[in-house]
Amino acid sequence: MINFKMILEKLPLLLPFGLITLKIALIAMLIGLLLGLVTALFRLYKLAVLDKVSELYVFVIRGTPLLVQIYIVYFGLPRIGIEFSAYNSAYLALGVNVGAYLSEVFRGAIKSIDKGQLEAALSVGMTYWQAMYRIILPQAALVALPATGNTFINLIKNTSLVFVISIEEIMAKTKKLAALHGSYLEMYITAAIVYLILFLLIYKLQAFLERNLEKAYQ
Repeated sequence: MINFKMILEKLPLLLPFGLITLKIALIAMLIGLLLGLVTALFRLYKLAVLDKVSELYVFVIRGTPLLVQIYIVYFGLPRIGIEFSAYNSAYLALGVNVGAYLSEVFRGAIKSIDKGQLEAALSVGMTYWQAMYRIILPQAALVALPATGNTFINLIKNTSLVFVISIEEIMAKTKKLAALHGSYLEMYITAAIVYLILFLLIYKLQAFLERNLEKAYQ
């Protein structure tokens, strides 16, 4: 029998660790958004050697496990004199990882915008970057939003891996409580509830952003 009373009792203990998970994911997402956009632009517009560097970055990151990347940042880089705290390692590893996936999302979204719009903007006197900022990127953002939201949801779940570098987020705390009380099923159900709460918040935010962007371009 599942002990539902224990689940209700332990849920308040895990909720604060949900905030830690959310903080890690938000900072990593900001890093990923910047990396993803810059990399997408480099690859789309063939900016000298940066195009090849960006392509290699996406290939390597998407082709290797996130756990390996976390180990490299936290345990590997200090061997060559580059050392980060556990939290900064988590931000960097997760951010670099999600940036590679967002690069492909943004590249596809930008390519989906009719090239005639860019040509029209240039013909009325806008510079290339003005046209990108005012015309192309806002429309691409609407196209990319659903996939970006899904990427953020996956990032939330991937934060569970940072327990390996001693960060006490949802899963690390759940493991401790499960071992302490010997109630593994109840504690992992409780952790699932916390993740579902975070998912619901992100889902509502994504729906809000989609409605407002759609109104802006009607």
